[in-house]
Amino acid sequence: MDKKLKFMFIVQGEGRGHLTQAIALSDILRSDGHEIAAVLVGKSYSRELPVFFQTKINAPVTVYDAPSFIFKKNKKNIDAVKTVLYNANIVKLRKFGDSIELIHRQLIHYKPDVVVNFYEVLPGFLQLIHRHNIPFVNIGHQYMLRHPDFLPGRHDPQSTMLLKLHSELTSIGTAKILALSFYPMKSYPNDRIKVVPPLLRREILEAQPEEGDYILGYMLNQGYENEVYAWHDKHPEVKLHFFWDKKDAPETLEVDENFTLHKINDELFVKYMAGCRGYITTAGFESVCEALYLNKPVMMIPAHIEQEVNANDALSINGGIVGRRFDLSKLLDHINSKRTFDAEAFRTWVLSARERFIEQLVSFVVD
Repeated sequence: MDKKLKFMFIVQGEGRGHLTQAIALSDILRSDGHEIAAVLVGKSYSRELPVFFQTKINAPVTVYDAPSFIFKKNKKNIDAVKTVLYNANIVKLRKFGDSIELIHRQLIHYKPDVVVNFYEVLPGFLQLIHRHNIPFVNIGHQYMLRHPDFLPGRHDPQSTMLLKLHSELTSIGTAKILALSFYPMKSYPNDRIKVVPPLLRREILEAQPEEGDYILGYMLNQGYENEVYAWHDKHPEVKLHFFWDKKDAPETLEVDENFTLHKINDELFVKYMAGCRGYITTAGFESVCEALYLNKPVMMIPAHIEQEVNANDALSINGGIVGRRFDLSKLLDHINSKRTFDAEAFRTWVLSARERFIEQLVSFVVD
């Protein structure tokens, strides 16, 4: 392919998964000679844009106000009513309007050949206000819900409906939807859906897995902190390394000789992922895929509907176990059990990502 394209990324900044997907895709596109001209990130009120993203994405980054999830008092579950009230007040709506205009101006300024949207909702509203003659391509595991053969499992009907509605809003005016999947499935052209592998960053693909003497954990929401402390008090002999995003915490907090808490650090996280005995997480799609790629036993504690869908999907390929709380005893049992996960098939699927994404993002524009 001789023609080289200019891409712009728009990324949902809620959590870590969409950010690492953007980094992985930027590496794939640059390796084929294409340019990432600019990256826009929709930032929620409660999250800070990680330093690793600004360093690794290697393109101008602009942050704008975007809708936020509001969690219940336990900081584990999303409060749907408060989320709507928070995002629908007049001050926030004006800010979101300003964000839409910022995206509009950036599109005019950079004139990209393709815009890749990592599940951000405001570009959908942009398409209703300003029609740009630029193909938008949406990427996310959530779009599997639109696939007629996908089995999401039985979940709260209201939450499922809201998730589907959010996915529809993010994809208004899109030319193509790339649905990230744990496994191959046939594409569904009637709804512009192409099924593609997970986007894992280079550091994970190059990591050499070993079995160390510790359990790795990732808890983005601080409501799980007390559960982990309580379990550790009963099992102080088990070595734990947990990553969290507590704003006022030090980079490393040594609770005792066998329990250490780390602020989110991408390089350190990859190191501990490669060497852990097993991994416990709130079922974010990306980190579950990273653990499965390295063939680590996984326990998932879904905090909301998106993560429930992720966990159910991972279960369909025997990719771990699911719990309601951070009870690491169940993970230890899983580590010691006979696992039936097909790690080789999963790795083969993941390693086909470069070819598939180049085909889906470049060929359809050039041809």
